[in-house]
Amino acid sequence: MRFSYAEAMTQAKYYAPLAQAAEAAGYTSMTVADSLIYPKESDSKYPYTDTGDREFLDGKEFIETMVLCAHLFAVTTTLRLTPFVLKLPVRPPVLVAKQASSLAFLSDNRLGLGVGISPWPEDFANLQVDWAKRGKRMDECMDILKGLTTGEFFGYDGEFYQIDELKQCPAPTEPIPLLVGGHVDNALRRAVRKGDGWMHAGGDGEELDRLLKRLAEIREEEGDTRDNFEVHVISYDAYTVDGIKRLEDKGVTDCIVGFRVPYIKGPDTEPLSTKIANLERYAEDVIAKVNP
Repeated sequence: MRFSYAEAMTQAKYYAPLAQAAEAAGYTSMTVADSLIYPKESDSKYPYTDTGDREFLDGKEFIETMVLCAHLFAVTTTLRLTPFVLKLPVRPPVLVAKQASSLAFLSDNRLGLGVGISPWPEDFANLQVDWAKRGKRMDECMDILKGLTTGEFFGYDGEFYQIDELKQCPAPTEPIPLLVGGHVDNALRRAVRKGDGWMHAGGDGEELDRLLKRLAEIREEEGDTRDNFEVHVISYDAYTVDGIKRLEDKGVTDCIVGFRVPYIKGPDTEPLSTKIANLERYAEDVIAKVNP
């Protein structure tokens, strides 16, 4: 089992020391949240909390995801970073491919690129991208990322994007895993058909079991027998050694763990020292026993 440390919507100055502490404690990776704008007015609902409220985002310090990844890669040596998840179809895919290739090259292949469709129509509107057919747009973006990050000449003629034969250099020495986020059936199937893994965004245990069962069904339907397909989940089972074994038996490869509820209004007042103590305690109590 691999372990990802999750901390989001805290003080931006905390991320570098937290990444270094997670690396030293034995975590495989750290998630990096993505948020582009906070509109003054919106009737949109956040899909991964019970209430759907969005006010917890107001005033939070979000460093742009690829910029923060570059910063954290520069202060670590082994820690993998997994954007969780990059809002892909609102961004130009050729630019994202260049950013991702550059990050993977400079970090010695430590980028696992989590991608998804923004739940906010305002993201699409304010980045001048049509909300309609966003799933199809996402598919084309993933095709382009896969093609351009090889470092070979690649062209594309799709419904939304037309790209001349071109290449980008330097390219990573290994393929960049594309990890698809989302709980709807289309997202699960996209993870299997076009991605290299799936990222779970949270929820109760019964819902997670349903999603894992459905993901396994889709993999069987698609004839996917890859041994390196990644399944990242958030689960209460991740906080005990016995629970980790249950998750492994269900096909989970990566546990995402955090030690506070980030969906709070106002600033995060938890001290950095407490955050480091929490991640270190988990590493001693669980990671060291699961992966001695």
